Amino acid sequence: MAPLVVKNKVLVGNSGGEMGVRGWVTALSTDNGQIAWKAYNTGPDTDVLIGPHFKPFYPQDQGKDLGVSTWPPDAWQIGGGTVWGWISYDPELNLIYYGTGNPGPWNADQRPGDNKWTSGIFARNSDNGEARWFYQWSPHDIHDYDGINENLLLDMPVQGQMRKVLVRPERNGYLYVLDRITGEVLSATPYVHITSTKGVDLKSGRLIYAEDKKPEIGKVIRDICPAAPGAKDWQPSAFSLQTGLLYMPHNNLCMDWEEVEVSYIAGTPFVGTNVKMYAGPGGHRGALTAWDPVAAKQVWSIKETFPVWSGAVATAGGVVFYGTMEGWFKAVHARTGEELWRFKAGSGIIGQPITYRGPDGKQYVAVLAGVGGWAGAIVAAGLDPRDGTAALGFVNAMTDLPAHTTKGGMLYVFALP
Repeated sequence: MAPLVVKNKVLVGNSGGEMGVRGWVTALSTDNGQIAWKAYNTGPDTDVLIGPHFKPFYPQDQGKDLGVSTWPPDAWQIGGGTVWGWISYDPELNLIYYGTGNPGPWNADQRPGDNKWTSGIFARNSDNGEARWFYQWSPHDIHDYDGINENLLLDMPVQGQMRKVLVRPERNGYLYVLDRITGEVLSATPYVHITSTKGVDLKSGRLIYAEDKKPEIGKVIRDICPAAPGAKDWQPSAFSLQTGLLYMPHNNLCMDWEEVEVSYIAGTPFVGTNVKMYAGPGGHRGALTAWDPVAAKQVWSIKETFPVWSGAVATAGGVVFYGTMEGWFKAVHARTGEELWRFKAGSGIIGQPITYRGPDGKQYVAVLAGVGGWAGAIVAAGLDPRDGTAALGFVNAMTDLPAHTTKGGMLYVFALP
């Protein structure tokens, strides 16, 4: 994950949720690299840095040592909850916000309980790491939805009143708006096709699982949407102050899921599930969607053949840039989605475009091309397309990608007129 510098501390988390690790985020001194504080995402309150100032909004997140009691005995020690996504900082509140990854193993029958504090979000004091609140997007995560996506910290009207909010397009398929001071869910609206859940109960804050999509050992559960990579994985969204819109690169994937028994062996995969993914309704596998977070509705959407695995960037000139896995780098109109320009890169784009002003005073846009990651593993790792379970089932959805792109590793920089 990308570290974040806050004051005199470098904040960084770990990964490896599929390897039976224990998740954490730590703050290192910028002066000497020494650990200033370290907060685990499973285990007793002392390890999680939960103390008297911890005030979660919902009752299910209140109580002592929930990072232990919501797991089978000792399972929290290999329970995942890693921090491999994004950290955001509010200097006025002096709070950092970050998501926690999936619990391990994927086989949920082997870890009954809510599995705190995985697949959720923490707000912490940046100075000492002390937890302020927590909310769990997917309690007892049964579909590997994690909870690591980016957090957009906005001040916007909610029911006619200005609120300090945290906007989150979550992997479970809902666009959340939270009060970032308290952790209360103000709204949770589907932004993709969802069969795995029935909605979010705003009174309790709990995700409502669809009974017919709950995994069972030895049984294949079909047509689970979104798939394990989520409605949107780590690929970051962009927000425009000009339009007030959120631009989300995301997926349109469903999956079949079969749980199997798995034993923990240090240094080896700890998953316990067979998965095959495929395109969702409409046959396209991705989209770039413009969303109005105030009105809680889609404004426009561009369908793409493959998952839109790149980030997006919105400029003050009213343009949104993003890349596709075939290797197209595109510029579209921020208000209408009309395509304005495209460039064919030498490899699929999963990197995040950036824009900056150069020493010559001109504005530039840069992007890395080089297909890979989970979605592009079939190309980057040379996987056999006949094995649909490869890359934890993602290969089944990407068998035609090798015909559209090759391995790469190129930086492209464009000057804007």
